[in-house]
Amino acid sequence: MSFEFIKKLPTPDEIREQYPVPEEVLKIKAKRDAEIKDVITGKSNKFLVIIGPCSADNEESVCDYVNRLARVNEQVKDKLILIPRIYTNKPRTNGGGYKGMIHQPDPEKGVDFLAGLIAIRHMHLRAVKETGLSSADEMLYPENWRYLSDLVSYVAVGARSVEDQQHRLTVSGFDVPAGMKNPTSGDFSVMLNSVFAAQHPHSFIYRGWEVNTSGNEFAHTILRGATNKHGNNTPNYHYEDLVRLLDMYNKMELKNPACVVDTNHSNSNKQFEQQVRIAKEVMHNRKLNPDLEKLVKGLMIESYIEEGSQKIGEHIYGKSITDPCLGWEASERLIYDIADSVI
Repeated sequence: MSFEFIKKLPTPDEIREQYPVPEEVLKIKAKRDAEIKDVITGKSNKFLVIIGPCSADNEESVCDYVNRLARVNEQVKDKLILIPRIYTNKPRTNGGGYKGMIHQPDPEKGVDFLAGLIAIRHMHLRAVKETGLSSADEMLYPENWRYLSDLVSYVAVGARSVEDQQHRLTVSGFDVPAGMKNPTSGDFSVMLNSVFAAQHPHSFIYRGWEVNTSGNEFAHTILRGATNKHGNNTPNYHYEDLVRLLDMYNKMELKNPACVVDTNHSNSNKQFEQQVRIAKEVMHNRKLNPDLEKLVKGLMIESYIEEGSQKIGEHIYGKSITDPCLGWEASERLIYDIADSVI
């Protein structure tokens, strides 16, 4: 075997014991979880905006960003639920590059998973304590879910993970909404099969245990665009795409049909400034069709303090070191425009 076992890491229970979540934060998360679930089920007419950096690479700038978001939230909370993206795992297309804070709490230093586990928990906890906004993260590694499960209110399963059995089964044991992205091929049936799997109970091996799950009725779809065999990006946020998704949902008889549209990635052809236009088109299409208004529950937007992106080591405060993001001023305007579009 070519595995080199470096050191045994603390279990989630050990990390949670060393870095506990205060009771007041647990109450905030429980309230936020319930509010987000009510949107997914249709009990609430509020609209989700899952917004924040492509990757959460720096605690100071991320928490600065979330504090700004909290101030805007006070103005739009009657119509929107703002969920800060605090993405601490970063999937990479070819396996290279920065893989997120869990790997490297300091992007300019080497891999340190123990420090990374502590850093991501500290950052998520600080963000919700300072702002009252519990966050979203991506589940890149299913076995790591419980390191953050008492802090996170929304989870996304990425395009490269959505076909994986362990991801689907792990989501079936979640007690928070989980968005299953369409795969990079764009195949809606793969995405919907993932939702079906996540909504049903399963028995499997998890972190050395035999476990049973009861199914997660809040699992839903995320449209992020596709990449064809020639490497060209194809959007799937248009009116016709949403109608087709709704038709497929109805045929599968899944619980709580719901969709979030990712305005970046292949939907924007990675042109981050196009997120504004895409968000407005989606909101317009919801108004055109009452069934789409019920289906489309939110938007996912990549946004940071400074627009664009930078290379690791440039040290521009609040600027992405992975995919380019909208800057704060454009993001703030967009949030208010989205709120104005919600009936």
